[in-house]
Amino acid sequence: MTTFISADEAVSLIHDHATFAHSGFVGAGLPDFLLKALRDHFDHTGSPQGLTYIKSIGDSDKKGRGADRLAADGLISTIITSHTGLEPALSRYIHEEKCLAYMIPLGTLLKLFRAQAAHQPGVWTRTGLMTFIDPRLEGGKVNLRTQTEGNDLVRLVEVDGKEYLYYPSLPIQVCFIRGTYADEDGNILMDKESLIADQFELAAAAHASKGIVIAQVEGIVERRSFDARRIVVPRMLVDYVVQAPPAYHCQSLARPDFLPELTGAIRTPLTALPPLPLDARKVCARRAVQELQPQALINLGIGMPQGVAAAAAEKGLADGLTFSVESGVLGGVPLTGTDMGAALNPEAICKTADMLDLYDGGCLDLAVLGLAEIDRLGNINVSKFNGHVTGPGGFIDIAQNTKRLIFMGTFTAGGLKEEISQGKLHIVHEGAYKKFKQTVEQITFSAAYAVETGQDVLIVTERAVFRLTADGLVLTEIAPGIRLEEDVLAQMDFRPRLAEPLLTMDTALFT
Repeated sequence: MTTFISADEAVSLIHDHATFAHSGFVGAGLPDFLLKALRDHFDHTGSPQGLTYIKSIGDSDKKGRGADRLAADGLISTIITSHTGLEPALSRYIHEEKCLAYMIPLGTLLKLFRAQAAHQPGVWTRTGLMTFIDPRLEGGKVNLRTQTEGNDLVRLVEVDGKEYLYYPSLPIQVCFIRGTYADEDGNILMDKESLIADQFELAAAAHASKGIVIAQVEGIVERRSFDARRIVVPRMLVDYVVQAPPAYHCQSLARPDFLPELTGAIRTPLTALPPLPLDARKVCARRAVQELQPQALINLGIGMPQGVAAAAAEKGLADGLTFSVESGVLGGVPLTGTDMGAALNPEAICKTADMLDLYDGGCLDLAVLGLAEIDRLGNINVSKFNGHVTGPGGFIDIAQNTKRLIFMGTFTAGGLKEEISQGKLHIVHEGAYKKFKQTVEQITFSAAYAVETGQDVLIVTERAVFRLTADGLVLTEIAPGIRLEEDVLAQMDFRPRLAEPLLTMDTALFT
């Protein structure tokens, strides 16, 4: 039977050294009121201490809300997640060796929740092989303390002559989830949520672990006053419900109001969206659009790749394409920043775990992903920089299970200034940091795995385009106005092979 309690009562149920988890995808499904109450309780009482903290992905606004509230000395002893790129305090907590820290792919983490819910021994997957997740490299251990003190979270096994990564199931003793409403019996509805994240999977995993499930909601509605199909988490999985004030139950961390266009309840004309300015991002997006095929299902990664949807819409191609996000959104125009995971005018909203299963099954025709560092072999790093870990999120799930890939980013970073005029690109001030390195700091995408599995990989920058081959990178195109030696090869720590002939990028991209 579900009990309705206060936030203070809810957090007092968490004991020292418990395994604790919560739902969320950036700001969607984030039980921020309960997380605030947990931090306040810890500050006032010193309890609970030494939590093993599990969360699926980044859940904050980079300003202290959400998961960043839990970066308090002594509160967390171990963190298991796929991403901390939105939580600067939590990222520092890991970097300063204040806890053990493991990063694993988002899809694998969601499969672990399902495995625990079904009392299965664990998860076998090929996702993560030959990346830093592989125990032959780092085993997902992302700071020195974990490498020296931490137990192994993943093992390399062989099944029928093929290599797999095996993760034992993880019991969960307490979890926070968020919905829009609870009825009087404790059934949870998601009517206003822009995403259906991991609420069901977490609740089922905690329930099977004989743990406690606490749901944060906006309001309470009368029992049986709605279509039963609207229930996402049934009452038998919910032990307690806490009603939150609006300030801690916003549908977007960027904008507090309910945005029905993010649920598909209303439609915003795409003609109302402002065009992208003509800059490096737009050039890369336009070049990626040249690779799109009609009726394709496409994943767009965070950052620069999200401009591809707008570039396709400007060219009148959006209606023939379906963009998707690993959060579970299909169709529409994916959003960025603290709205990341949601989309304007979504066609369908699936559960995040269901979408990752489809990705693992190879349903994507193409993925366009970010490029932070790439080495002479074609390995790519998007997860660790100067010792600070951000994690892969769903990057590895997507990158290793999609046949056609485009990695996109500026050629250099840190103060890069460029000018586009008369159909040509000019470097005004070169970036201080080279992205094309001899060796990347961490392998988030394995070139060897891509070659072994026959993936088609294109690397797109504003001034040069490369293809991945079994012998490494081949430079195939350079931008009009760009000097090969000074602006391309001199800005790389290695010399790639040059295609014959070396083509010039389409002038229309710069017009």
